[in-house]
Amino acid sequence: MKLVKNENNKNKEEISDKEAQEAFIKILKWIGEDPSREGLLETPKRVMKAFKEYFKGYNEDPKAVLDKTFGDVEGYSDMVVQKNISVQSHCEHHMAPIIGKAHVAYIPKERVVGLSKIARVVEIFSKRLQTQERLTVQIANTLMEALDAKGVAVTIDSTHQCMAWGVDDMALREAFEAFGAVDSARVIHDRETGRSRGFGFVEMPNQEEAQ
Repeated sequence: MKLVKNENNKNKEEISDKEAQEAFIKILKWIGEDPSREGLLETPKRVMKAFKEYFKGYNEDPKAVLDKTFGDVEGYSDMVVQKNISVQSHCEHHMAPIIGKAHVAYIPKERVVGLSKIARVVEIFSKRLQTQERLTVQIANTLMEALDAKGVAVTIDSTHQCMAWGVDDMALREAFEAFGAVDSARVIHDRETGRSRGFGFVEMPNQEEAQ
């Protein structure tokens, strides 16, 4: 595993493991539990360790995963598809689980990448607080930029625990116009099942139109 410094957090306050555990003790008290009872004595420590796993993507660089590409494609121009990539994330509105599968496809121009690297990119972005819209866009944009592909398509089919609770759509739709490289992206939510499906597409600009 390659750990990198998160430049977005360089000016933020450092929180120690001990402080995090103390915060979880307060939360246990807040919900009406007794942190001193036998079954909960190790819970703050366990939750702290679990959160390190849930959100380890903040300390990893998805672009670094794609540093090694291969140029010997011998004119291959068909679509490369990887299906059923595990997605285990948490929504940024309620920190509730998002569990599902991602399907990624790209049309190579001159470079290809190992299939395991695509799964790693999905994992890194998933291990952060997310909306499905942003997650779809981040994966597509990162692959497009790193591979200089002719086009990239990403779809994510997942269950949002917060939607299963019947919670209102709190800013579920992101302003995709902010991601200028994305041609189209959308997420369809089913309130009854809590399942969502997100789509993101990136296409290389037509060279004649660019001129």
